[in-house]
Amino acid sequence: MAKNDPKHVASTDLEAKTAQAAEETYRLSFGEGLQLEVRPTGAKVWIYRYQKPSTKKYTVLTIGKYPKISLKNAKKLLHDAKDQIGQGIDPNKQKQREKAQMTYQGETFQEVALEWYANQLGRWSEANAEQVLQCLKLDVFPHIGASVFLELEPPDLLRVIRRKESTGALSMALKVKQRIGAVYSYAVATGRAKYNPIPDIGGAMQAKSKAKHYKALTTKELPQFLQELSAYRSEVMRRAVQFALLTFARTGSIRLAEWGEIDWDKGHWNIPAEHMKMGVAHTIPLSRQALNLLEELKPFTGDSKFIFYTHRKTQPISSNALLAVLRHMGWHDRTTTHGYRALASSVLYEAGFDPHIIERQLAHAERNKIAAAYNYQAQYLAEREKIMQFWADFIDSQCEGAQVIPIRAGQTLAKL
Repeated sequence: MAKNDPKHVASTDLEAKTAQAAEETYRLSFGEGLQLEVRPTGAKVWIYRYQKPSTKKYTVLTIGKYPKISLKNAKKLLHDAKDQIGQGIDPNKQKQREKAQMTYQGETFQEVALEWYANQLGRWSEANAEQVLQCLKLDVFPHIGASVFLELEPPDLLRVIRRKESTGALSMALKVKQRIGAVYSYAVATGRAKYNPIPDIGGAMQAKSKAKHYKALTTKELPQFLQELSAYRSEVMRRAVQFALLTFARTGSIRLAEWGEIDWDKGHWNIPAEHMKMGVAHTIPLSRQALNLLEELKPFTGDSKFIFYTHRKTQPISSNALLAVLRHMGWHDRTTTHGYRALASSVLYEAGFDPHIIERQLAHAERNKIAAAYNYQAQYLAEREKIMQFWADFIDSQCEGAQVIPIRAGQTLAKL
């Protein structure tokens, strides 16, 4: 007799009830592959030996204990398992999934999302992590955060995305979709969900024009913009926008900027990798105007590690703070903070500076994972210092309303 063959054949519930324990485990066969395993302890367990649909290797399904599960119910559960196998479903794995879902019963979307977020923190820069959390807090949690995760349907998720679309912020709506999709991918991996519905929702979203670019200031608009900005009442936020314009750094780097990143002796702003989009440290040479601006700002925010804060000195300005200034000024439909980078790039190219050095200053350069980060920071610093001073002088000339003659690299900026 083979090791896994049953020792006896039986057919009634009474035989299961009267089966006595022996020194060794033995099995009673009740037909169709259903067996009752009788153990030396006296415990009796219904089992079924089957081939896994994926590998065809034999394994054992534990149906349940007798007498809690009668012979009649054991046969019903056996037939259910056979139906699953016929559909290519491993009944053991299905049991694990159902058990996991019971464990997560009642969990809210916010609980699952925050668990996913905590699990991802090691992969993100500080700036990116803050952006993800703000997206969830502002655009997702208020609408489905308190909803039971397992009860959410695709239309519920689509409504959240369409709320953002209705504001015209299609790029942000796409980010909302991506965040929710990432949460669902995590839920599938942890046994909370069977599938991720977000890919199916994509077809119901508004199409975004591929030709759409960041709105950018033009040199013609710049004098009026600077004049109106100078009248903005918030001392901190006015200078935050001015600093963004002078440095043409990314929003995340500006809002998280710390006083300790400023090298006053060299006149450099050394941005750490965790504050950079590409995760590589970057140095921005500061013009005389930028350094003066920081000096003027010290009485307002010098008591914090953050260069720019408004309400709490322990927290930097929000991710939307710079855009809010443009909105209050009535310029949000004509430019964005990112648009300053496009304007600076255009002016510097027109002035004849080396395109390679301009791209270095914009931190656009392609680089591999570790790619001599120290050397990258120091690369072309002398030339980049000239670029940044030229750009600041150009802004001054526009602010003063002077007529500016097109300049080639190396010439002196003329104010007529």
